Amino acid sequence: MWFFGSKGASGFSSRSTAEEVTHGVDGTGLTAIVTGASSGIGVETARVLALRGVHVVMAVRNTASGAKVKEDIVNQVPGAKLDVMELDLSSMDSVRKFASEYKSAGLPLNLLINNAGIMACPFMLSKDNIELQLATNHLGHFLLTKLLLDTMKTTSRESKREGRIVNLSSEAHRFSYPGGVSFDKINDKSSYSSMRAYGQSKLCNVLHANELAKQLKDDGVNITANSLHPGAIMTNLGRYFNSYLAGAVGAVAKYMLKTVPQGAATTCYVALNPQVAGVTGEYFADSNIAKPLPLAKDSELAKKVWDFSTKLTDSQSGESSS
Repeated sequence: MWFFGSKGASGFSSRSTAEEVTHGVDGTGLTAIVTGASSGIGVETARVLALRGVHVVMAVRNTASGAKVKEDIVNQVPGAKLDVMELDLSSMDSVRKFASEYKSAGLPLNLLINNAGIMACPFMLSKDNIELQLATNHLGHFLLTKLLLDTMKTTSRESKREGRIVNLSSEAHRFSYPGGVSFDKINDKSSYSSMRAYGQSKLCNVLHANELAKQLKDDGVNITANSLHPGAIMTNLGRYFNSYLAGAVGAVAKYMLKTVPQGAATTCYVALNPQVAGVTGEYFADSNIAKPLPLAKDSELAKKVWDFSTKLTDSQSGESSS
């Protein structure tokens, strides 16, 4: 890592904004899905992609909030192409419904931005009885990506343009459980740590992107898959922090935390910047390639997470494991 604000090889830094890292990029003709586009950096990601001419599908849990955000963006970016669709990543039924409706609409898909997430919540189970952070941050996006991959492959082939899958991870992936992923204790309340469970879900985001990149490369498909750390940003992700911790974070925020436009920069860079063409299976921070935890580069662990995730998502629908 470099000092806060210093430029990396890309010419950008932690201080760069989403508009700066996409300056001069024409996204006309591209279609993107941004999950969690109704709050935090998801809003800014949707706005900047729309500003660059991308047709953005905002995949949100609350469509009323999504509609309000869409209206705000259109007021700022006249001519912006935005659609709002309902998606609750903690529910596999909702993910399947979203994917089915998306495909029925006949829309192409060039960019899949797996942005939505929850952080450090108390122990809870999803609608599918899976620990909520893993279910929302990783499994929901894993299933969504799997269900939309053929659409992305078709779009890439027909448009002759590179598809890009972008997983929002976090530096918190370094602080997972011992061994990285507690496969046999996913739902064990007694050993649950809200921050380690968050770290585990974020490690899975990196491993998912890496295994996906490998498979897409092996298949000779023109689609890349990368993961990234957006930076420490004061968004509502920290809503489960206690008031003392929130106050302490707020005190140092103006010196160390990114603004939302800076927080959305790395996502927009990896999704749109020509410098990233052909780059796959990498981890980015501050709009530059960065080094994740060595465990995040473990191809055996990545395959294990893939198989585990496939089994969990298949078992919920009665599909056979593939």
